Amino acid sequence: MRAQIALILGIALSALAAVDPDAAVAADRRKQPMQFELLREGPAEACGSSCGVWVSAIGVITVDTPDAFERFAKQHDIRGAVIALDSGGGSVHGALLLGRAIRRLAMITTIGNAIGLPPQSDGVKRAMFSPRTACESICAFVLLAGIERHVPIEAQVLVHDIWPGNRRNEPTEATYSANELAIVQRDVAQLARYTVEMGGTFALLEAALKIPPWEQMHQLAREELRAMNMATIADRPSETVITTAQTND
Repeated sequence: MRAQIALILGIALSALAAVDPDAAVAADRRKQPMQFELLREGPAEACGSSCGVWVSAIGVITVDTPDAFERFAKQHDIRGAVIALDSGGGSVHGALLLGRAIRRLAMITTIGNAIGLPPQSDGVKRAMFSPRTACESICAFVLLAGIERHVPIEAQVLVHDIWPGNRRNEPTEATYSANELAIVQRDVAQLARYTVEMGGTFALLEAALKIPPWEQMHQLAREELRAMNMATIADRPSETVITTAQTND
């Protein structure tokens, strides 16, 4: 059965690559450790002097992600910038450290990925911003780290319970030690403290903890996002998310 599923997924990915190479590349990057890139909107002739700049953050959040982000931040002036998340989640510890680093830099969080553009005449690396992606699992708590949070209408925020990393593939068939359960309880306590620290509500944590990892993740509705303080900037057209996300309304 697994072989058949793998074959089907392989065929689907090949078809996706044939139709939209950028989508296939983004799907592959999502499986890799999170990478950060500073990008400018384009094409230049389309947005002119109003072309926004943002940080693309795509991939799995690992224990090494906070250090990678700190190195990136030292190389670029990103204080107060927009950071667009595109992630299926990952390490709880890594996510909390990343979130606190984002808050220290007073960044604005949103959800989206980059569609690369051909080299421009001005020599600047440009990309089109696409909100058609998701911030899943522990990524939702990184989203909460922004001093302002913008969730495009086309984007998804999905949550579920945290679980030991080496038990996620077959959680209902695994056995758990007392130490592993204690670690999960410790992580839940840290998440609760972090949520309050970032100005969120316990409703976010409650929504996540109610969904076991072997069930389909819960997509937060627009009403939930606003009630949980996950979306603090009013809904705007997706094509202007980078520029308008920098305005608190």
